[in-house]
Amino acid sequence: MAKKDTDKVEESSEKKEPVVGFVHSPGLVELFQQLKISLLVSTYQAQRTLLFTAGPEKLSMLMRTFERPTGLAYDGQRLALCSKRQIWIFEQAFNLKSPEGEIIPEDMTLVPRKSYVTGDVSAHEIAWIGGQLVFVNTRFSCLSTVSENFSFRPLWQPKFISSLAAEDRCHLNGMAVNENGVQFVTALGEFDVAEGWRDSKRDGGILLHLPSGEVICRKLCMPHSPRIYANRLWLLDSGVGELQVVDPASGVREPVCRLPGYLRGLRFYDRFAFVGLSMIRESNIFGGLPISEKIADLKCAVFVIDITTGQQVGMIEFTKGIEELFDIVIIPNYQKPGIVGFEEDVVDGLYILE
Repeated sequence: MAKKDTDKVEESSEKKEPVVGFVHSPGLVELFQQLKISLLVSTYQAQRTLLFTAGPEKLSMLMRTFERPTGLAYDGQRLALCSKRQIWIFEQAFNLKSPEGEIIPEDMTLVPRKSYVTGDVSAHEIAWIGGQLVFVNTRFSCLSTVSENFSFRPLWQPKFISSLAAEDRCHLNGMAVNENGVQFVTALGEFDVAEGWRDSKRDGGILLHLPSGEVICRKLCMPHSPRIYANRLWLLDSGVGELQVVDPASGVREPVCRLPGYLRGLRFYDRFAFVGLSMIRESNIFGGLPISEKIADLKCAVFVIDITTGQQVGMIEFTKGIEELFDIVIIPNYQKPGIVGFEEDVVDGLYILE
């Protein structure tokens, strides 16, 4: 049987406390311990991050509050988080104490140190590239970096985008990065008009190569989360629920596995893929997709897939309170990491001294 756990999200006394429940598969604690990892997940629907760590017998979940969190990037020392109108930078801190002087039990804590105010650019995925932050600026249909003086600094846009405007023309949403920078991006349509992608959700998705801007493959169903790992190009064909491998030369796609949810959020560690699944909540955006037509009981979960076999080896499924996930990052080498959110009682007592 799956292990069960329930946590309450702290709210003000005037609000009802929503309950977040989850179950996880047997053996997942041992897998986390074997790999020496923790898992951080963002959900803009619930305005939370969820940090899963391995306890003695079950996974523990630490929830923190952020305003519409989406993309996550962790480089081993820093975490970047996209939120509704800001991009936050977290630094590692050790041996933190509470205001009463008690040592906080986490062996490493990610604490917010800086933010860049972007305005609501609908920032999606984000990555550290050579020390620079690059993020998918979905509202303006471009890749951008942060700026000290401006809302953002544009770096690249698809060839079919004639000008930068806050119109979400193609719903640029994901990027595949290696040591040479961004190599591929996904978008939900090939349009140069405001929200043009919305009428082609079912088969208008594309994968583009950078810097050429050439379309590698078309006819994708709301693709997300392209990744380069183990010398292969991966993506989520989200609307059909498939993790796929793509041949960059031919554009031929090969399914690795099909999962019971709308897919968004993908990370790799060792021989495992960690895939985010969401229920389809907003019918005006997600209605009419193949995955909802084929599977009645869609799940909100993180599935762990052995990429050598395509088989599921573990999962975390949300049973209450969480319906959609956005991004996933792996935090290696710490037994019990923590993260500070924006609950006032926590931030008000956060002092980091020399």
